[in-house]
Amino acid sequence: MITVGSGKFTYRVVEGWGKLPYGWDFKQVAGVVVDSHDNVFVYNRGEHHVIVFDKDGNFLYAWGEDMFASAHGLWIDDEDYLYFADHQSHTIKKCTADGRLLMTLGTENVKGEIGQPFRSPTGVSVAPSGDIFVSDGYDNARVHRFSPQGKHILSWGEKGDGEGQFAVPHGIFVHRDGIVYVADRENHRIQLFTPDGEFITQWKSDFNMPCTLFIDKDDIVYVPELRHRISILDINGNLLDRWGGVESHEIGQFVAPHTAWTDSKGDLYVGEVLEGQRIQKFERIK
Repeated sequence: MITVGSGKFTYRVVEGWGKLPYGWDFKQVAGVVVDSHDNVFVYNRGEHHVIVFDKDGNFLYAWGEDMFASAHGLWIDDEDYLYFADHQSHTIKKCTADGRLLMTLGTENVKGEIGQPFRSPTGVSVAPSGDIFVSDGYDNARVHRFSPQGKHILSWGEKGDGEGQFAVPHGIFVHRDGIVYVADRENHRIQLFTPDGEFITQWKSDFNMPCTLFIDKDDIVYVPELRHRISILDINGNLLDRWGGVESHEIGQFVAPHTAWTDSKGDLYVGEVLEGQRIQKFERIK
């Protein structure tokens, strides 16, 4: 048995989790979420963009072959609706769990003007109010807020390293209290804002290219860092645990973590891009 982490955050690596049909591969796993039944949705850059597994890693179904250009960020709301950030098509798509398209933000394959939605969006998150927040991170240094119906409400951010500025806002998470967390990847930090874009504070915690973050029901924060590791913090930004840090294809270690989510038991799923091209499950044992 391979274990990672320490103390209250000790995990058993579930080797071989995620059984793909013969001849399939993930390419790069850009997003992962878990629904209310503990089914795991893997948003990847292979031919089958959305692949769904049960908690034991058994393949359930797949879809999205003709819907997405390049997978990037993924969110699931309390009703199990899915929101996909597609950075190459410059869109956010809301879908049902079985792939029915409900809404598209942005214009397919049309890049917006500087400062306007969207120019290679990276992440999406839905607030308790239903408002939709998008990190628009590769060609813009912006966060955009929309109504539940998709009406643009406001935007904030610009390039730089000051408060409220971004160098690739790469992921976003809106907490149940409404605070907006933005993974500011190239500035190696996470910034916190009000829903209206007012800067609250920032966490640095010696991050190394944080890609996004996930906050569980117990207010534990999981941060996948592109430079080969996962960090676990409390809701005040204090580091609780961390492992990885050296590029490795070994089971339980990382090449390029890009996404993380937990299920109802506290088990952790981490997806990797670049040469990682896999998803790993870590079963919490403490």
